Amino acid sequence: MTPDLYAASVVPIGALYALSLWFSNSAYIYLSVSFIQMLKALMPVAVYSLAVALRTDAFRRATMLNMLGVSAGVAVAAYGEARFDARGVALQLAAVAAEATRLVLIQILLTSKGVKLNPITSLYYIAPCCLVFLAVPWYFVELPRLSAASAAGTMVRPDVVVFGTNCLCAFALNLAVFLLVGKTSALTMNVAGVVKDWLLIAFSWTVIKDTVTPINLIGYGIAFLGVAYYNHAKLQGLKAKEAQRKAAATAAAKEDDAEAGARLLPPHKDGDDDGGHKN
Repeated sequence: MTPDLYAASVVPIGALYALSLWFSNSAYIYLSVSFIQMLKALMPVAVYSLAVALRTDAFRRATMLNMLGVSAGVAVAAYGEARFDARGVALQLAAVAAEATRLVLIQILLTSKGVKLNPITSLYYIAPCCLVFLAVPWYFVELPRLSAASAAGTMVRPDVVVFGTNCLCAFALNLAVFLLVGKTSALTMNVAGVVKDWLLIAFSWTVIKDTVTPINLIGYGIAFLGVAYYNHAKLQGLKAKEAQRKAAATAAAKEDDAEAGARLLPPHKDGDDDGGHKN
């Protein structure tokens, strides 16, 4: 990858990735784990809407109605949230918007130029500039607090075990995504992500003791059905495109075989007829 391509394509994606991480991690201060997972169901809505706005995807009425259904489900879940916090919701929605923009920009800036990155190579290119961008809010937000605590005589020591385990889990997640997509498909990863969200909601409800109301579950259930239908429609579209591609390849192969067979036939001579030569 050339420096010009890195600066023009990877750096904006890294900046958006840093914003997504910053906003999403900050949202955990104000919101419960279960409610954040419910808000993340808006990701397909944001990605599709932005893709249509930037003309990387075609507008389809059925898909947009489906996205409205997902949004309605998330709105119902938000209405039933016991620990609703406007600041936390704003942070999580900003994280969703940044992540959706990043995904669309990957298609515009990299895929359109023939650059395809798997999760491992994406980390290799994006992580350094993401670290640089995350250092900016750390300098203005976290560093003054650490300096004040140190000036007050409080010993500030980073928990190496917690940070190290977090890093290993993050790397293992990206490696698992890489292997999952390589062995199955991106759609399988999306379905697994939906299952993961349900497991996180159950974990936060039973272990962390977060408050999950029936309205929460009803709203997220509506959003879940919308996301499941969206993934199903994408799968059918991919199957249709694959069938068309195979049909076109088969037709082209038959034409090539016919042309090759015609070249192998002996040339037709004048004077020959169906019954042979005349005496």
